[in-house]
Amino acid sequence: MKVLVINCGSSSIRFQLLDIRSVEEDEKLLVKGLIQRIGEEGASADCTTADGRSFHIEENVPDHKRAIEEVFNLLLKSQILRSASEIEGIGHRMVHGGELFRESALIDASVENAIEECCELAPLHNPHNLNGYRAARELLPAVPQVAVFDTAFHATLPEKAYLYALPYETYKKDKVRRFGFHGTSHRFVSERYAHIRKDSEPSWKIITCHLGNGCSMSAVRDGESIDTSMGFTPIEGLVMGTRPGDVDPGALLYLLNRFGSDTARLDALLNKQSGLLGISGRSNDMRDLLKRRGEGDRRAGLAVEIFCYRVRKYIGSYMAALGGADAVVFTGGIGENAVEIRAEICEGLEPLGVCLDPGRNRETLGVEAEISAPGSPCGVWVIPTNEELLIARDTVRCIIKT
Repeated sequence: MKVLVINCGSSSIRFQLLDIRSVEEDEKLLVKGLIQRIGEEGASADCTTADGRSFHIEENVPDHKRAIEEVFNLLLKSQILRSASEIEGIGHRMVHGGELFRESALIDASVENAIEECCELAPLHNPHNLNGYRAARELLPAVPQVAVFDTAFHATLPEKAYLYALPYETYKKDKVRRFGFHGTSHRFVSERYAHIRKDSEPSWKIITCHLGNGCSMSAVRDGESIDTSMGFTPIEGLVMGTRPGDVDPGALLYLLNRFGSDTARLDALLNKQSGLLGISGRSNDMRDLLKRRGEGDRRAGLAVEIFCYRVRKYIGSYMAALGGADAVVFTGGIGENAVEIRAEICEGLEPLGVCLDPGRNRETLGVEAEISAPGSPCGVWVIPTNEELLIARDTVRCIIKT
């Protein structure tokens, strides 16, 4: 089955075309690409085929419908498809499913309306995700389409983990609770770990660390998320590229007062000016910060130190929540490639059974490997994430169910 995976943002669309003949077997990436600057001057569309051929289009792309048309044009130009009608399913990344979706869903009118209801919880993401779905539906009305939610994997959190200690009415009336994000990534690496272990029924406890420009962690027991670091929004938890992670809400009230109740300014501070960028004053890119630290930049070093310290604290707290762990899994751009960061995070965790092998760690860049020392009570793994593949798999599963 040829499945098109669409990740639609406000001004860009990432896409992949995969051939899924049997879920988790004989899966093949055919093309991946990106449409940029939708609705702006200088829009462009690019794709690369699995055999390394690249294609580029520069066109006026005024809206998401035109952008999806350009996706089809690129697929035809690459000669991977003879006709857009060869696409048998379309999977969409949807950021927020609220409490309405515990798993991926074939999109019909009722599902579309429910996703619309969740837009108030993710106003910067869900509307654009829906735009991508509606544009694809208009162009290929007969093709089944599936919504895969970032929040769904964390729907298994117990009340003690997802409720904040606010008046209960804020949860029942205003929907304020921990939802968690990056669920497709945490679920992918959890399922991959089970595959590595060859467990038909998962009976393990792992801590998954998705570390990139956005960062989150999850405590996973028997294949289900029982706690996660991101909360009501993706701001909570770990230090990220431009987000602060955990911060005293009282400090935010104090700043809001100093800003003259300018919520837009506070929002920009929390989402675009904080995290690694805010601490270092230089960059939100971990590669830049590691280089600058090596050159003696104190604040770059401080940003790296705080980043690693926060992850290390969460590993300890999730060890407590799980009652120990069988493995710590690193994924995401930093988790898969930053040898120094993995080493600094694991330093001092030996009493908890996390023992890193320096040689294995040093040799592992962007590939799947165990990097713990032989005999380590808790394994340490690098497992590259593949959210698009998970979305494609779920798309096939949902279509087959019907």
